[in-house]
Amino acid sequence: MMAWLFIPAAYLIGSISSAIIVCRLMGLPDPREQGSGNPGATNVMRIGGKKAAIITLLGDLLKGLIPVYAANVLAVPVELLAATGLAAFIGHLYPIFFKFEGGKGVATSIGVLLGFSWLLGLAFVGTWLAVYKLGKISSLSALVASVLSPIYAWFIVGDVTLTGATLVMTVLLVWRHQSNIKKLLAGDEN
Repeated sequence: MMAWLFIPAAYLIGSISSAIIVCRLMGLPDPREQGSGNPGATNVMRIGGKKAAIITLLGDLLKGLIPVYAANVLAVPVELLAATGLAAFIGHLYPIFFKFEGGKGVATSIGVLLGFSWLLGLAFVGTWLAVYKLGKISSLSALVASVLSPIYAWFIVGDVTLTGATLVMTVLLVWRHQSNIKKLLAGDEN
């Protein structure tokens, strides 16, 4: 079976930058050159408003969900399912189509987690919303939800491989948020 093709396909799907495409289609500035310089939904919100941000968020979420969901439907081995999710996520962070300069991975990780288990994805979203309601800081919400997601994965999915993939995404997401973490510690994060 050629199920291993899910991995490169997921990477290529993950490499499609929703933020850049949405901004081009809506006549907005390149998100890599405006605001925070990050091609993600939060920065698109800053430069283009809610509609552009929601479309970007959905695009990024779907590029994590679709390959993992397809692999899940075809009942591929769990190792391949985990690798497919990681490939989509890494494609978002390091997109081949955009000089390997991608976003921070929050929405795409949600899509991957939803593909692993709807309950796992909803746990991430619920945590993000709860933390955001308390602090009104998107990056803090994402970091807390991401750090808790491997614990959620262990208790919800109960699989070492999928929990490991979730942990890898968490480490990469935290790594991509270094500048936000510094601002949070200094009390300067918006």
